[in-house]
Amino acid sequence: MVNKEILLIVDVFSNEKDIEKDIVFQAIESALESATVSRYEFPVKVRVAINRDTGDYSTLRRWQVVEESDEFQGGVEFPTTQISLQVAQIDNPDIEVGDFIEDEIESVEFGRISAQAAKQVIIHKVREAERKKVADAYMDRVGELVTGVIKRIEKGSVYIDLGGNADAFIPREHMIPRETVRVGDRIRGYLKEVRTEVRGPQLFVSRTAPEFVLALFRLEVPEVGEGMIDVLGAARDPGSRAKVAVRSNDLRIDPVGACVGMRGSRVQTISNELNGERIDVILWNENEAQFVINAMAPAEIESIVVDEDKHTMDVAVSADSLSQAIGRGGQNVRLATELTGWELNVRDADQVNKDTQEELGKLVQLFVEQLNVDQDIAMVLVEVGFNSVEEIAYVPSSEMLEIDGFDEELVETLRTRAKDILLINAIASEEKIETAEPAEDILAMEGMTDELAHQLASKGIVTMEDLAEQAVDDLLDEFSDMNEEIAAKLIMKAREPWFAIDNGEVEK
Repeated sequence: MVNKEILLIVDVFSNEKDIEKDIVFQAIESALESATVSRYEFPVKVRVAINRDTGDYSTLRRWQVVEESDEFQGGVEFPTTQISLQVAQIDNPDIEVGDFIEDEIESVEFGRISAQAAKQVIIHKVREAERKKVADAYMDRVGELVTGVIKRIEKGSVYIDLGGNADAFIPREHMIPRETVRVGDRIRGYLKEVRTEVRGPQLFVSRTAPEFVLALFRLEVPEVGEGMIDVLGAARDPGSRAKVAVRSNDLRIDPVGACVGMRGSRVQTISNELNGERIDVILWNENEAQFVINAMAPAEIESIVVDEDKHTMDVAVSADSLSQAIGRGGQNVRLATELTGWELNVRDADQVNKDTQEELGKLVQLFVEQLNVDQDIAMVLVEVGFNSVEEIAYVPSSEMLEIDGFDEELVETLRTRAKDILLINAIASEEKIETAEPAEDILAMEGMTDELAHQLASKGIVTMEDLAEQAVDDLLDEFSDMNEEIAAKLIMKAREPWFAIDNGEVEK
């Protein structure tokens, strides 16, 4: 009767919960093991084995084989659960450390208490199996849109039912600000992450991620879903404004018009989903300066200066458009920066022109003084793009001969004078370095010698601060007789004041 009861429980839970029978058998075995262990006043290890066909079960007490130790009486630390290798090998010479010796003992009856314990274990395993099933089902759907019904709201965070025993969680920070939602509402989001932890939410959804906007465009704009238009990126201020960059793969299709739709119908549908978030659809351009101009819309750009080394662009707009270009709270320029990947500095065009004229005037004066030429020639050099004496000294003669009014004699004269002034400056700089005296702080450094301090000063490393800014490779390149260990120690010693300031220490 008991055997049939076990088989009946297994069948019921397996069919109702749609989990494997073996999982239920394991749960019952765990419950019987716990009931058996509770009968002893001292720790024991037991194993219960249920016959999957008949429901019969046996209980085995177990001892783990360990190395014998003289430190403990009997050679083992826990004699109720362990046995020494030497003793175990008396009956089984092939047994090894880590194996188990088992003896059959009297089994507990599968009564009401055992059944109740088994039920709890089964429920726990069922939950684990269901969570694993949900995780497996949604693992490949990360990056997709999901839709569900709001089950509950806790402190601004939302739990939604996706159906099929799958629940998702939208953290408060991933809900659109000032968005009103109620229990029972249908809500859509971007599946950002799937976690496999035993407890807590598994599916994490976002309504503020830029990818959510991209996914909505793929859903609402057929040309995007079919690959005729690419949505290349988005920048958002959730609930307020977004900028989306698009590109057409078909010259016959206007990507901006297709995404906006007839009378703005398509983009309005997406905006409604985002709680009224205003969306600017931007035409992508492979010319990054033009892309920035498009991204700064609706502001009119008068000029752009690109600094590729710093990855920045100075954007000049008229005084009337300055506030529009920056946007409320800097929103427009911030979103354009995020979308394009360039650090954008918005400036008043009038002020930019004034500053430019001043810089050009200084450069003209520099050429007049250093190259000993009249102002007209200096102005021509500036207008064609020369920014330094070095450029004039080393630019190919053929390029300078292309300048209107420049002949070979004038070009050669300019290049010679430029090289002469560079040589004079280099000699003066070298003499200044060679006569440099090391500062008191570097002379007093631990591990520093007077000779080494003067050698460092000759290379322009005069103070501890100068030394602290060096890298090990820099010193090894300058001083062939210095090894890596000494260089590292000197630099770290020079940097000690930095760490003192970081730790809040005050110099006295």
